[in-house]
Amino acid sequence: MDLSVIIPARNEIFAAQTANNVLDKAKANTEVLLVLDGYWPDPVIHDRPNLRIIHNSEPVGQRAATNQGARLSNAKYVMKLDAHCSVAEGFDLALMEDCQPDWVMIPSQYNLHAFDWVCEQCGKRRYQGSKPAVCKECGGEHFEMRIVWKRRRNRLTVSWRFDSDLHFQYWKEHKRRPEVQSQGDLIETMSCIGACIFCERERYWQLGGMDEEHGSWGQFGTEIACKSWLSGGKLITSLKTWYAHMFRTGNFAANGESTWPYEITQRQINAARAYSQTMWRDNAWPGQVKPLSWMLEHFWPVPDWTDEQLAEQKKRESNFTISS
Repeated sequence: MDLSVIIPARNEIFAAQTANNVLDKAKANTEVLLVLDGYWPDPVIHDRPNLRIIHNSEPVGQRAATNQGARLSNAKYVMKLDAHCSVAEGFDLALMEDCQPDWVMIPSQYNLHAFDWVCEQCGKRRYQGSKPAVCKECGGEHFEMRIVWKRRRNRLTVSWRFDSDLHFQYWKEHKRRPEVQSQGDLIETMSCIGACIFCERERYWQLGGMDEEHGSWGQFGTEIACKSWLSGGKLITSLKTWYAHMFRTGNFAANGESTWPYEITQRQINAARAYSQTMWRDNAWPGQVKPLSWMLEHFWPVPDWTDEQLAEQKKRESNFTISS
């Protein structure tokens, strides 16, 4: 295989739609490794060439499921993709053409218009979200979930960052910087959302895969970003191709129940954040060859970071040795 697209899925109603879309749009020798993490989908997912389904009887978590898929791959490249996404025609060829051995890449990101709620009485459509109780047009109470599966062209993102608490943030202004515009169709980004990443499989394991000490979920983008940059590599957004990600807005399962994939408490989220902050502020990752302050200065100025905080970070780093 040229590429293994790893889709970790837990209680995902669009897992089949995502997997089939990837295979329909692929132009290289690309497979999908769909990791069903502790559930069986309803409706069932039908077999097709280059689709491999891995079923865990008990959920192991999104990070562990992604690593599981990567271990089962023998392709040159791997791509992690959320189970509610669409991709561009030939996305795989576009990414493979430019990817360097020490890069992690992200396609340009759009929001995904996955479905509408359609009133069965009058046909009025409502944009995805929680299932309506009553139709505002006719008073009808029965709705059908109708698949749309199109990118929202006015919702494009190409740059991301993290703040001084190492929390993920969007960075719309970054792409307008002269130094970024001069980079052409392959631009450097400080961080990412973590829904879609692409790299050589060997590079994935050089970075240690996904660090399961974080827990199942949280701090994906910061982990990927810091590993990519502080190991001496790069995190690159490709403007030559795209993926579209569905952002959850309310409870939208066909029966109106919540479809948030993993049960997670605020305590677990806080633990992931604390682990991440200690790791990167203290330069404690064994794969580092550069300190966090170098990364900040590379993208400076960074919103939500002050000169004083950068100086404090440099002072903190004086007590640590970065191995070569």
